[in-house]
Amino acid sequence: MEKKLRQILEEKPVTASAPCRVDLGGTIDIAVFYYPLSYLEPVTFNIALDMRTHVRIVPYKPGLVKISSAGFLPAEFHIDAIPFSHPMGLLFAIAAYFRIDGIHIEIASSSPPKSALGGSSSAAVAVIAAFDRLLTRSGKSEINLIKIPELAHAIEESTAGVACGCQDQMAATWGGVNAWYWKGHGAIPWFDRKKLLDKKDADWLNDRMLVAYCGVQHDSSDINSQWIRGFIDATWRMEWVEIVNCTKRFIRAFTEKDVSIAVECMNRETAIRQEMTPGVLDVVGENLVAAARNNHCAARFAGAGGGGCIWAFGEPDRISVLKSAWEGVLDARTDARLLDTSVDTDGVWSD
Repeated sequence: MEKKLRQILEEKPVTASAPCRVDLGGTIDIAVFYYPLSYLEPVTFNIALDMRTHVRIVPYKPGLVKISSAGFLPAEFHIDAIPFSHPMGLLFAIAAYFRIDGIHIEIASSSPPKSALGGSSSAAVAVIAAFDRLLTRSGKSEINLIKIPELAHAIEESTAGVACGCQDQMAATWGGVNAWYWKGHGAIPWFDRKKLLDKKDADWLNDRMLVAYCGVQHDSSDINSQWIRGFIDATWRMEWVEIVNCTKRFIRAFTEKDVSIAVECMNRETAIRQEMTPGVLDVVGENLVAAARNNHCAARFAGAGGGGCIWAFGEPDRISVLKSAWEGVLDARTDARLLDTSVDTDGVWSD
């Protein structure tokens, strides 16, 4: 590390934070989907949650990069010998990109590990923001906000070796409730953001939403690969057309605060994915979704499912009844629980 950067960190560690998310219409933010479906104006919807990922960068041994994060064993490597295949390879790859060593990156997440809430993308956005803050303290130019999610996504996709979406990084960067329209890199800009909820209306959504952790960590890699293969070979093509149309109808209903139509669209979107890949929900997830439908609410797994979290949407009186029903379902599994969370109207910040 340059002597100047070490001095900056010794005087005051750099901190940053970014929110996680729940979503609807995901997977469409992967290029293999949104290019062929461009005629439909493909879109995804997400809600940033106040279960934030916090990052702190402090000085460490010269030449080394150390990362500590709950749910993982602490690890350190020389800047020239970082294995990007490591479980925290994405964050190590970001350190390699900025070429800053002699640091300890401390990660603290408010969401359960591997809960399908986009925690790794949230961490990536926060780490990039923290590096940016460190460099601006040394006199470098600040990274344009729009470049942060793009960089986080590019590094994640390159280190993962598989196609990745970008909506998680977008939610982490801007926060709030948004519709993301994917136009592709042949267009400028290559995506459009439509803000769907003002800060003053956040409680309207908080009263109509529940988020539950199923008690098992998600493993969505196989599910995503099935969706991609099925789309590429045209096994599932019209299903994805319907998913796009369901998401667009949901967004329109959400904007108009027509909860009944939004519930109908959200439940249909979940059902289509269950038909394609029944393993997208485990037993607890299936019971949570069934309870939501029985109580005239909607339920959707976060991200690509396979464990992790389920979120629900409905009118306040229905959500109140559903909360009790969900507590009964969650009692059947250790670690499963309702999450105390609400809309996070702010995006990434650093200091």
